[in-house]
Amino acid sequence: MNLPNKITVFRVFLIPFFLVFLLAQPVPYSNYIATAIFIVASLSDMLDGYIARKYELVTNFGKFMDPLADKLLVSSAMISLIALGYLEAWIVIVIISREFIISGFRLVASDNGVVIAASYWGKFKTTAQMIMCILLMLQLEGFALINLIFVYVSLILTVISLVDYIIKNRKVLATESNNK
Repeated sequence: MNLPNKITVFRVFLIPFFLVFLLAQPVPYSNYIATAIFIVASLSDMLDGYIARKYELVTNFGKFMDPLADKLLVSSAMISLIALGYLEAWIVIVIISREFIISGFRLVASDNGVVIAASYWGKFKTTAQMIMCILLMLQLEGFALINLIFVYVSLILTVISLVDYIIKNRKVLATESNNK
């Protein structure tokens, strides 16, 4: 397993620790510790991608696992934010539904021997969602409007990235329909 893939696996490994500090709050200022863990995990996403591209270490495992690790991290955070009363459930349902649709697309593509990497819209969406989660976890005084803006920017980018993904990869579905 190469370094970028190890970093991706490390990101998944951080999720339970992040959740313990965010939800169980075992020590004072646990939400800040949870936020720090989330930030480290989020930044590791950029790091593994950078290393993989710069040193030509892109693998099919990385193309599959990297977006999955992001989904696990961000979905865990958003579901926890619902439990904490910081985020509306319907917004998380829309966002996670997009992730299931894209995962289904990737599965169909994989069955046809095609590996689909994340698009720029998907990267923007993930970045906006990560920033949204950080802001909502911190609950900074005077940031209510900024928090709300990031919630809706994340939601809009989620829908745009879904539409972009479907349009760019519609041939995968057409190929699947022709195989039946």
